[in-house]
Amino acid sequence: MSNTYRFGAVAIVVSCLLAALAPGKEFVVEPSAVLKTLDKSHPRLMLKDADLAKLKKQYPKDKVLQKCIKDVIGRADGYMKRPVLTYKKIGPRLLSVSRECVSRVYALGLAYRWTGREKYAKKAVDNMLAVCAFKDWNPSHFLDTAEMSHAVGIGYDWLYSYMDVSTREKIKAGLIKNGLEEGLIAYKKLWWARSEHNWNQVCNGGLIAGALAIAESDPKYAEQIVSLALKSLPLALKTYGPDGAWGEGPGYWHYASRYTAYGLTALETALGTDFGLLQIKGLAEAGNFPIYMTGPTGLYLNLADSGERASRRTMPCMFWFARTFDNRLYAEAEHVELAKRSASPEHVVWYVPAPRGKPAARDLDRMFRGPVEVAVFRSAWDDADALFVGVKAGYNQVNHGHLDLGNFEIDALGVRWARDLGSDNYNMPGYWDSKRGGKRWSYYRLNSKSHNIPLLGGEDQDAMGKSSIVKFETKKSSGFAIIDLTSAYEKFAKKTTRGVAIVGGRRAVLVQDEFEIEKPCELAWGMTTDAKITTRKGGIAALSLKGKELTARILSPAGAEFTVESAEQKPPEKKNAGVSRLMLRLPNAKGNVRLAILLAPRWKDGKVVEKAELKPLSRW
Repeated sequence: MSNTYRFGAVAIVVSCLLAALAPGKEFVVEPSAVLKTLDKSHPRLMLKDADLAKLKKQYPKDKVLQKCIKDVIGRADGYMKRPVLTYKKIGPRLLSVSRECVSRVYALGLAYRWTGREKYAKKAVDNMLAVCAFKDWNPSHFLDTAEMSHAVGIGYDWLYSYMDVSTREKIKAGLIKNGLEEGLIAYKKLWWARSEHNWNQVCNGGLIAGALAIAESDPKYAEQIVSLALKSLPLALKTYGPDGAWGEGPGYWHYASRYTAYGLTALETALGTDFGLLQIKGLAEAGNFPIYMTGPTGLYLNLADSGERASRRTMPCMFWFARTFDNRLYAEAEHVELAKRSASPEHVVWYVPAPRGKPAARDLDRMFRGPVEVAVFRSAWDDADALFVGVKAGYNQVNHGHLDLGNFEIDALGVRWARDLGSDNYNMPGYWDSKRGGKRWSYYRLNSKSHNIPLLGGEDQDAMGKSSIVKFETKKSSGFAIIDLTSAYEKFAKKTTRGVAIVGGRRAVLVQDEFEIEKPCELAWGMTTDAKITTRKGGIAALSLKGKELTARILSPAGAEFTVESAEQKPPEKKNAGVSRLMLRLPNAKGNVRLAILLAPRWKDGKVVEKAELKPLSRW
């Protein structure tokens, strides 16, 4: 691992702190051993004074760093005008207040440390005193408590020298009462410590920062919390394996990965070691996921509960991945986003200069394994009009998952043609009831009827359904993935398989489904789109969107025709105004059935791919 992108001091591997860490093995660090290498000075979390001094030395010759600092100070100035935080829950959550506290503390704290202007420190401390006087940090929804612990821990550490003894004690008392004591209870009782998704990283990462902030004066919290976190974190981190994919989708990748970076950075800066967590398989590759999941439109392949039109934005943890794993592609990708958008304080904390020389290589096609497998294909990089198609496999019980195995999305000509509607309101009744027949699956955006997948008998996929990519191939002019969807449709079909291919010299997409239907039923094929749809006899549909055109053509079965349906819904669900479904329905399908749909943009040269070779998926 190169020192080029490593943060601060060289990581120390302390043999007495490590039991073995290898794929599939747990390790234990005794509480009494956790703080043997503690740096007892302040600030010791995230950004030490020595590293801040290096950034200041680099500042005059680095225009991107100059922009980052300008953006952070601008953000801090904005917070100066706002009243201090108050206790305000939205539904069962205090989370918006906790996240606002994180944002304020980082911006105001860094502005103070960079400029020396005490007004920023005072405003940060005023906010911390306010939240530490709250009756609680809403431990019943523990993300709220964890993020607030993170915010107050960073503020306490960064502004330690600015605060007088009385102020420190008030803030520390609030952190202990509302954060760390609740954390110790949570490790014994709450499910997130044994989970494999974003709650694990957020709760562990937030508590680590809070506990290490006060470790020299109140060591028992750091000793216990770090020890417990080191048992818990690998459960989630291993799900990046084997190649960096994140089962909850690219939206939650950022949340989970940001707190992974917070937690591991806090360990390294305060204790000088990551305890071997960086060696977990898949973590080094995780930065590839948001890069490859982003289409030419900037929109993500929107699987799971990503927000509607979720898109690539600045992600400062990409700098952490870049320097930690010496990966220039991650740094290049984040610098591209920084050129378009405002920087955050964490961009400074984990700052990586723009790499020089030849850009890192990127594949046109990529498959990600892991709990939720994904395959993506594109015609080009760095071309806003390029063709892009992505398809997902996995299992329907993944956290934040929808009933959407085999779902695909398409970009071309700068617009998204086949889309996913994203999440709905988390506070709707039964939103998290995901068992078979659960209330979650009554909501349109979450069930099968809104997704770009087949429907058998008008029913959703099996809520317990699983699928996998059984074949993936990439060539210069084409690429494809084949997904075994049998588990999702077993009520009606002996076997169900979907193939998605980029064809015609990477100028069109072929979606081919094959069924062995044992129980005759209606077979429906659907695609959700914002486009205006005009159907024509002969199995053709013309789609138009933002002045661009795409033709959908039924290649199989012969004689089938498209219809158009509305995707709009009634409150309390989101309305989906103006969204349509391009549909193909076979009313009494039985036996071996093949559906093949060619989706072809009209390119700037006026040409549209009209044909694609059809052969059984077994011969692809």
